Amino acid sequence: MAKDTIKVALIGNPNTGKTSVFNQLTGLHQQVGNYPGITVEKKIGSCKLNESTKATILDLPGTYSLNASSIDENVVIELLMNKKDENFPDVVVVVSEVENLKRNLLLFTQIKDLEIPTVLVINMSDRMKLKGIELDIPLLEQQLQTKIALVSSRKNIGIEKIKELILNYESLSTHPCLNASSIDPEYFDKLRKAFPNQLVYKLWLVITQDVNFLNLDRNEMKSSFTKSHADLKRLQQKETIKRYQFINDTLKLSQKIDQSKASDVRAKLDRVLTHKVFGYLIFFVVLFAIFQSIFDWSSIPMDFIDRSFANLSSYAKMHLPAGEFTNLISEGIIPGIGGILIFIPQIAFLFLFISVLEESGYMSRVVFLMDKIMRRFGLSGKSIVPLISGTACAIPAIMGARNIENWKERLITILVTPFITCSARLPVYAILIALIIPQKRVFGFLSLQGLTLMVLYLLGFGVAIFSAYILNKILKISSKSYFVVEMPSYKIPLFKNVAINILEKTKAFVFGAGKIILAISIILWFLGSHGPQSTFGNAEKIIAQKTKINATNRDNLVSEYKLEHSYIGILGKSIEPAIKPLGYDWKIGIAVVSSFAAREVFVGTLATIYSVGSHSDEEATIKEQMKNEVREDGSKTFNFATGVSLLLFYAFAMQCVSTLAIVKKETNSWKWPIIQLVFMSGFAYVTALLAYQFLK
Repeated sequence: MAKDTIKVALIGNPNTGKTSVFNQLTGLHQQVGNYPGITVEKKIGSCKLNESTKATILDLPGTYSLNASSIDENVVIELLMNKKDENFPDVVVVVSEVENLKRNLLLFTQIKDLEIPTVLVINMSDRMKLKGIELDIPLLEQQLQTKIALVSSRKNIGIEKIKELILNYESLSTHPCLNASSIDPEYFDKLRKAFPNQLVYKLWLVITQDVNFLNLDRNEMKSSFTKSHADLKRLQQKETIKRYQFINDTLKLSQKIDQSKASDVRAKLDRVLTHKVFGYLIFFVVLFAIFQSIFDWSSIPMDFIDRSFANLSSYAKMHLPAGEFTNLISEGIIPGIGGILIFIPQIAFLFLFISVLEESGYMSRVVFLMDKIMRRFGLSGKSIVPLISGTACAIPAIMGARNIENWKERLITILVTPFITCSARLPVYAILIALIIPQKRVFGFLSLQGLTLMVLYLLGFGVAIFSAYILNKILKISSKSYFVVEMPSYKIPLFKNVAINILEKTKAFVFGAGKIILAISIILWFLGSHGPQSTFGNAEKIIAQKTKINATNRDNLVSEYKLEHSYIGILGKSIEPAIKPLGYDWKIGIAVVSSFAAREVFVGTLATIYSVGSHSDEEATIKEQMKNEVREDGSKTFNFATGVSLLLFYAFAMQCVSTLAIVKKETNSWKWPIIQLVFMSGFAYVTALLAYQFLK
């Protein structure tokens, strides 16, 4: 009798269209999370097979073989090895693609040898005629002793066939493709005798891979079946050769390729896009176009979200009964939610472009192109995408590091990405540069202020790369580093895949980091809106007792007095001794503390402190107030030394709680975001201190 729910594992090499098949089978019935204790993403979806049966489909990370070289591939092996795992599949669906069938079948034969019911999906069947490929499916099924679905996920062809094969998985043969003992008969015979109740190929994987299997002690097994690393590698190579001999013999009979029909457009494009000179130029032109579009396109919906939540906050304050609860809603919760949702346009547009580049096949060329440069600094070619994405926002950039298989390289990329100048720093940079850099032109056409801004961008990227180099030297994380990048065929992006990818990434941010951002926003509201009764609570009375204060200025002075004597104001006063050597007073200290929620809060906090109303020329007014602000000794607060100190502090400090939240989510630990916060804040402090002391 068939099960009500069939557990399916979807496995395949990268770029075989596995995700497209998953999306076609499950649609929007997907959940995304992490495997317990590790950072690898886990995607589970469901689909209806018939009136009484459904399938739960686990989309496993892309892997080239069961010879693991990353934590992603270990996930695949451990799941397939352990029947007691709650996600252990009833049937495995291996997705291959028609142009690279020979290479894809290596993984298929290994999984088949684990004696799990296995279905083979041959994707991109719509390209067979174009590439001059013919397949004898019945003969191929007979040779591989499995059932095959010939599909085109782009055109939604063959998806029903996959469902039919999953439904009838119990009729599939579990006979292995390769007799494992033939690799080394004497050695494997000893294994079989030592563990008569275990599958010999599983034992072989335990010995050669860093995986767990039942209660077997890997070290005990290795000591009992001692072989040198070189001997094990030799046997693995022998296994691979034997598998390819089987695959070659199989395809000779069941596959025909007419090379005269194959198109060489891909080769011509590759010669241009991966050229040692033109390849880089094209890449930077593409990036320039992308990030210009992100800034231009996202500004409209971001402004709309900003205005909408500001109006909603005002509406709540006007129409709800006055009191603490209304203040919490209007000044804490609503702005907090707005602070989460305002990032969505940037995240959505960034992942729109990344998805299009990945779906088209161009992203793999970029990774190949940049690998040689980035590897010198402890990164890989795949790190370039998150680093450059950081110029828009560190949040989606760090999320974009998920495609880096090597954990050490991925971690380093996550840790250094916040050094890249993001759009949130621009309001801070703009107002400080306007204060301390004169409006002069170099060579008659280069703006001195514009050059300063460019230097800050280059400085951020330079420090990120240098930090990666240092981290690569000091982080003692054991991880294998094999740079394998697939060069898939060029394709027109599939709208459904792009849309689902954008939706997943946006949801991950809103429901992941969003909760932490909202909580911090409420805390900051409380600290800024409350204080000791003797001072904060009597602000109106204390200000009213002062003479020569007209009604127009009274509200602003009350607001300034309250802020100074609120808990966050007290905090500002208490940290003043620590920040004074940087050239900051307590007011700047409050702005620095407040901007931990988001860097751009710095300007808004100063607007409140300097009693600026919501005028249409608010930025100019803030500049004038900051320009005219003086210390107790009569010197200007925002002089050149203080301005440079602040610019360098904001260039290097981790002044963004949402970024910390994402780092915590991506590393699955508070350890790394805390280290990141301490290091970046310390580095920013020392740099700002040296700059001020040298320039004052």
